[in-house]
Amino acid sequence: QVQLVESGGGLVQAGGSLRLSCVCSRYAGTVGWFRQAPGKEREFVANIDWNGRSTNYADSVKGRFTISRDTAKNTVYLQMNSLKSEDTAVYFCAAQLPDVTVQAMCVMVPTDYDYWGQGTQVTVSS
Repeated sequence: QVQLVESGGGLVQAGGSLRLSCVCSRYAGTVGWFRQAPGKEREFVANIDWNGRSTNYADSVKGRFTISRDTAKNTVYLQMNSLKSEDTAVYFCAAQLPDVTVQAMCVMVPTDYDYWGQGTQVTVSS
């Protein structure tokens, strides 16, 4: 079992920045960030593999968002810069149990993940 707790969401103006944190109750494998806007399906944002060497991003956030992890703190971060109104959504952290055979590029849909946080709201005002 892995418990996940997200934080760092809030209200920011377009062009601003936020950093989301996902604290895991234990060491996790691939960790991903997803988001869900009202009336839309949950979508992939970014993920990072078990040792932090491989990352993947949705095209919509490439060059603006950066995912990273601090294994000593069991924490994964999502640095979000140049925020746009279309980034407004509830952001969820998701994790797999550790598995060195899993390639992060192969786990980019919600059903690939077993554990989820409660979500944190990000609102970008234009």
